[in-house]
Amino acid sequence: MKEVLNSAKEKMEKCISSLEHEFSTIRAGRANPAVLDKISVDYYGSPTQINAMAAVSVSEARILVIQPWDASMLKAIEKAIMASDIGITPTNDGKCIRIVFPQLTEERRKELVKQISKYGEEAKVTVRNIRRDAMDKFKAMKKNSEITEDDMKNCEKDVQKLTDTYCDKVDAVCKEKEKEIMTL
Repeated sequence: MKEVLNSAKEKMEKCISSLEHEFSTIRAGRANPAVLDKISVDYYGSPTQINAMAAVSVSEARILVIQPWDASMLKAIEKAIMASDIGITPTNDGKCIRIVFPQLTEERRKELVKQISKYGEEAKVTVRNIRRDAMDKFKAMKKNSEITEDDMKNCEKDVQKLTDTYCDKVDAVCKEKEKEIMTL
């Protein structure tokens, strides 16, 4: 019983981590190297993340600087950023690439908040699916006479408490990101 609960808790924790990582890739008007995590560049025949082939730093609040270790990769990195969905045009000065993050408009902020809500709902669905899987395991254990009816009821309560806790955590993470985006 405990291993089923611990497994469910571990999976729910991973769900929260995944959500936080997803939120880190959403640009909120400030320079954040995580927006480049989804972009890969063809580096001598293999797709490579930008942060694995260049120094990525924040020079000012809204400027990201990318300095590739191999200067011949400047054009390829620039091209990959242009082709990505981050919606920012990089500037190449021959030595490094600068990405200037524009101030977010009110309309764009609202779109991002909707996107955050969508990710939050998906995370809650994942948490509920984990709860369902745990409940199914408990039912199978009861059917095989491994646990009693009372044990099953207690386990169901524990799993529900765990689910409620993690749904609240999802809400808290979403609220924090929404606050960050709506703050000028």
